[in-house]
Amino acid sequence: MHVLITGAAGMIGRKLTERLVTDRGLCGQPVEKLTLVDIVAPSRPAGFSDHVKTRAADLADPGVAEKAVSERPDVIFHLAGVVSGEAELDFDKGYRVNLDGGRALLEAVRKTGDGYKPRVVFSSSMAVYGAPLPHTIPDDFNLTPLTSYGTQKAIVELMLADYTRRGFLEGVGIRLPSIVVRPGKPNKAASGFFSGIIREPLAGQEAVLPVSEAVVHTHASPRSAVGFLIHGAELPREAIEPHVNITMPGVCCTVGEQIEALRRVAGDRVAARIRREPDPLVVRIVDGWPQRLSGKRAIELGFTFEQSFDEIIRVHIDEDIGGKFVS
Repeated sequence: MHVLITGAAGMIGRKLTERLVTDRGLCGQPVEKLTLVDIVAPSRPAGFSDHVKTRAADLADPGVAEKAVSERPDVIFHLAGVVSGEAELDFDKGYRVNLDGGRALLEAVRKTGDGYKPRVVFSSSMAVYGAPLPHTIPDDFNLTPLTSYGTQKAIVELMLADYTRRGFLEGVGIRLPSIVVRPGKPNKAASGFFSGIIREPLAGQEAVLPVSEAVVHTHASPRSAVGFLIHGAELPREAIEPHVNITMPGVCCTVGEQIEALRRVAGDRVAARIRREPDPLVVRIVDGWPQRLSGKRAIELGFTFEQSFDEIIRVHIDEDIGGKFVS
């Protein structure tokens, strides 16, 4: 099996690559070839002796998407994109990367023709929803995004569904909740503080909280995000269509409950490293996001996730910081 991952140098892309290399298989077949594409060259995975191609390229540039699918990968994980805060601050960049790049990839698949029909798993977001919001977002709630990022994701979701309906590919859209705790340096995502208030204190550093502790949100770990993507690739076609975009479940809690989970797992000194400093832009963006996701359909389809925020924190400690933190 040949697997293409766009956005392969990003955090989820790297973890997905590691999981595929560890599992050595997907959809009941051995993974024998990987093509990894990102705006910066992805690292070659250790321990994978089969064929790997890595490429630094922009999917929105002419010819890049066509070259990426020229060897007809069986499964495509489309993760490439700029994050929410960056897409909101840089309108042109957001539409170029998140929309134009996605459309270029779908068009490259369509134009390959000759019976080529890969499974395309698209990393979408709960940002496709927007206020006014019910207490819990059901699976059939309208897409009313209130950010450019959410709008771009929603457009690609609609294109994925249409290209699937027309028989050009087999699409699956995975609407992710906020993924925490993200390892490494902070990014420009408006949701980045959800990870920052856990990651930085565990590393012995101060973290800034830009919103109220009363903010409610739904989260899943990077481990769960990778599991969502893989399960989406392996679901039977008849279980997905005609509604190919699926809202993932997660742990719903307030920011205050996140902090209390950190206190339980790591202690008072760690939790005390969070400084409250409101940011009006982040507050505005987060106020337009859904709080609770039903995820009922995803659960019925067999997607799995953590059951507490304590568990999410422990995943980060175990998998990303060597089982130790600065107390």
